[in-house]
Amino acid sequence: MTSNLRLATAISFLLASTLYGTTTAQADDDPGDPPGTEPSASAPVEVDANDPDLKLPDGATLARAKVLDIKSIVEEQGGDERREDTNTSVTLALQAEVLFGKDSAKLGAEAKSRITGIADEIKTQNATRVRVFGFTDDLGASAHGDVLSKKRANAVHDVLSQTLNDADITYEVRGYGEQYPIADNSTEAGRKKNRRVEVSFPRSGG
Repeated sequence: MTSNLRLATAISFLLASTLYGTTTAQADDDPGDPPGTEPSASAPVEVDANDPDLKLPDGATLARAKVLDIKSIVEEQGGDERREDTNTSVTLALQAEVLFGKDSAKLGAEAKSRITGIADEIKTQNATRVRVFGFTDDLGASAHGDVLSKKRANAVHDVLSQTLNDADITYEVRGYGEQYPIADNSTEAGRKKNRRVEVSFPRSGG
């Protein structure tokens, strides 16, 4: 393969990732990624930084190549549930109001069926690593939000582990409180979206 063809292939791949990486439904901007959930795929095309066809200015260097993660976000009307798919993982987020009473970590009547649906998806993907992260809005004391979000994550984890009943699954359960909002905390609609529990796991082969 010639240098020009290799370069064209790399540029085409990056352009395709940019063009087709749009969301499939109306949703807020992507949240900040909690530690351990960042994309990890490596670039499939090697680009020679010394290739004269790159025509780099004197003294310039080429940044390390990386894959632009293709991300699809679908949100239920009303925002009760949000699904985010990338080429490596699935993240399902349920609003706290769907699962719990106000300022409570006790699961409500509808919660078990919602969590069972997530368990079915985990089975479909044959996932052996599952992260359960809780989040709150920024109202009230930050320390209270940290504790509440962890209790809520624990409650969802308990139902998942009982439903899946699989010793081969490793869980990571954390409460992040008001960190990593997915919407504007200055409005009640935004705060409602930020009060959530996220369950994420690798896609099959991811």
